[in-house]
Amino acid sequence: MGSYIVKRILLAIPLLLIISFLTFVLINLSPLDPAVVVLQAQEVPQITDELITKTKAELGMDQPFLIQYWNWLMACLQLDFGNSYVTGKSVWSLIWPAFVNTLKLTLISSVFIILFSILLGVVCAIREGKMTDKSVRGFSFLLTSIPSYWLGAMLIWYFSVKLDLLPTSGMDSVQSYILPVIVITVSYVGIYFRNVRSSMLSNLNEDYVLYARASGIPERKVTLHILRNSLQVSVSIFCMAIPIVLGSTVVIENVFAWPGLGRLSVRSILSRDFPIIQAYVLILAVTFVLFNTLSDIINAAMNPKLRKDF
Repeated sequence: MGSYIVKRILLAIPLLLIISFLTFVLINLSPLDPAVVVLQAQEVPQITDELITKTKAELGMDQPFLIQYWNWLMACLQLDFGNSYVTGKSVWSLIWPAFVNTLKLTLISSVFIILFSILLGVVCAIREGKMTDKSVRGFSFLLTSIPSYWLGAMLIWYFSVKLDLLPTSGMDSVQSYILPVIVITVSYVGIYFRNVRSSMLSNLNEDYVLYARASGIPERKVTLHILRNSLQVSVSIFCMAIPIVLGSTVVIENVFAWPGLGRLSVRSILSRDFPIIQAYVLILAVTFVLFNTLSDIINAAMNPKLRKDF
């Protein structure tokens, strides 16, 4: 198992390098000159060619492209993403608190997504074709089709404005988590529980289920065994749920004024703050690669055959 983990980590390194290079290239393909953006953010009244040349020299933009990339990559490995063009502050000092806030919301939401997906998936698989199965699938399809921003606005209107039970925005208390977590959970449970249900149904038709029931094993134990085998298929989906939610909180954070990565990225895009945009894209991409690697490792731990085929 140890050698498998080492191989997976080593395979992830070239992918991370490619991602970092593409991130650097895409930002540099912008038609806007970063030096001009910096001068505009500093509210320079008249931008001249001399000022642009001087700013490029200060930012290291007058060097060859590959040297710029290498210097940027080495700095990123030390968690130094440069300084914001708009505020002049360190990008890390701005993005780290926002990342922590988004991560808190993501982890709490992911726990509820996984729990409700497993619960609904098992119930619908056991009650396949019956009213419970049809009702849950129909209701989940309805909820999944509702735009998250509309659902968030309706929840704010009802629970915050009309009933005055929950805060409308911010993250001042535990209650601030309730509405955003509900919106995120509702948006994803309807998708993920179908995978659990499908996997459960495929396992229900396996021979070992028939033999277990014929041997008189209690139905509860049979169901738990089916669930264990079904989760081997779903573990990759659940592992990727965390980076997917992490990268899709932009709308939710703006609806609930959540001080996270989503709001920070929107402000950075509008103000053309390239260093923050680079750091945001890189962090999300690295998160996807890391959780994909983690899902492969968990699958290999649950199924030794995968280690032999690697």
